[in-house]
Amino acid sequence: MKLREIANLFMIKETQGNMDVDITGLQMDSRKIEQGNLFVCVPAIEGFLEDRHLFAAEAIKNGAVALVVERDVDINVPKLFVKDARRAMAVIASHFYNYPSDEMKLIGITGTNGKTTTSFIIENIFSDYGFNTGLMGNNGVKIAQQMYPTDINTQEPPILQANLRKMRDYNTDYCVMEVSSQGLDMGRVTGCNFRTAVFTNLTQDHLDYHHSFDEYKDAKGLLFSKLGNSFTGKDMKYAILNADDSHFEYFKKVTSAEIITYGINNQSDVTAKSIRMTSQGIHFLLNTFKGYVELDLQLIGRFNVYNALAGIAAALVEGIPLESIKRSLSQIKSIDGRMEIIDEGQDFLVLVDYAHTPDALENVLKTVKEFAESNVITVFGCGGDRDKAKRSIMGEIASNYSNFVVITSDNPRSEDPLKIIDDIEKGLKKMDFSNYEVLVNREESIKRAINMANSKDVVIIAGKGHETYQILEDKTIGFDDRVIARNYLFNSMVNLSNEF
Repeated sequence: MKLREIANLFMIKETQGNMDVDITGLQMDSRKIEQGNLFVCVPAIEGFLEDRHLFAAEAIKNGAVALVVERDVDINVPKLFVKDARRAMAVIASHFYNYPSDEMKLIGITGTNGKTTTSFIIENIFSDYGFNTGLMGNNGVKIAQQMYPTDINTQEPPILQANLRKMRDYNTDYCVMEVSSQGLDMGRVTGCNFRTAVFTNLTQDHLDYHHSFDEYKDAKGLLFSKLGNSFTGKDMKYAILNADDSHFEYFKKVTSAEIITYGINNQSDVTAKSIRMTSQGIHFLLNTFKGYVELDLQLIGRFNVYNALAGIAAALVEGIPLESIKRSLSQIKSIDGRMEIIDEGQDFLVLVDYAHTPDALENVLKTVKEFAESNVITVFGCGGDRDKAKRSIMGEIASNYSNFVVITSDNPRSEDPLKIIDDIEKGLKKMDFSNYEVLVNREESIKRAINMANSKDVVIIAGKGHETYQILEDKTIGFDDRVIARNYLFNSMVNLSNEF
């Protein structure tokens, strides 16, 4: 593709140099440049992203043949000057990969909690019905039945659009995509033609980035306002909204798409009644605009009823029959790092969950309390360089629903783990809760909780879920809560059997 063709995508721009240079790809990371690439100099985001104009020379050295810039850099190569390099990157990426989201149906899911589980549920229902499906989110990217790791939830446009094109090249019918508030605010999904947008719920999170809850809410709302404002009869758009969430009216107002509601407490198009929950799963009566059936899920917790309802609504929109939905849901046993059971034959329950926000932690612990026959032992920490205001709140929540708490390190990043733990402790102390220990070493904290557990107790290890790493000040190490817990339980059971 010629640089001239790319320049013609913009009304207001300035060009310098040879516009007939061939462009083989685009990047915003100078370390990933390949020969013939176009390097996009996106501006800095304080605390999150360095100004890529500073890396233009390195990009050229690594093989870039042209630049997209917002201001001049002293390098004699073809340049395209634009007002908004980040938006330009999304426009160019969509064009370069020939608008792949126009060739499939794209389902976006946003909200504070439940995105990964809901996306997993939707992808499973659609795949079981016979559609070719792709997946993008926290647990990775799925293309042609193969999962690939990813370092961020919602990818930057050059990678995101390239992956959508790969999906379509494998005849993907539907892509189910988690869409984060940062991804929306940074314009990462600009150019994505969403068919359906799903809203799970909204509670406090990411205030280190958004600065206020209203900013956070507005960012989430962008997914629904981006659904468009026209009705062609051929390209219908749908907004699937949680009618029980306190921010339902806001999301209803910002979209012109047809609204499909789901919920438990309020009148909804897709609703669950007569809910029965145990430590083995959930049973409920599903009532929808397409009829009703009884459902059994092998998932745990009321929040998973909401996740299932959102997935059911998305499937009904696409004409998947209730009986097929029921069959698919009944077969889902667990989602990586989401209320995942670690069972090595012990006589107590060990669960690993990604809960890293106040609302998620409360939902998990409330659920555990509903079926726990004995003590609840909670292991958790909070991430460094992230929303500090939630730390003491999560301490309060842990004290409200736990018999014992082990406060530990999560991903401390550049912060002192003890300072993070001190912030968490304030919440427990506020509640006059003294049944807790501090163990900075996360592996030791998991072992401590397991050693403490007696028959019929529940150990919940929260915060990291599916993650297979821990981010420290000077390095990232391999670390998986599930592996640590499973290995320790296995060795403990072996040692126990050897005693007899």
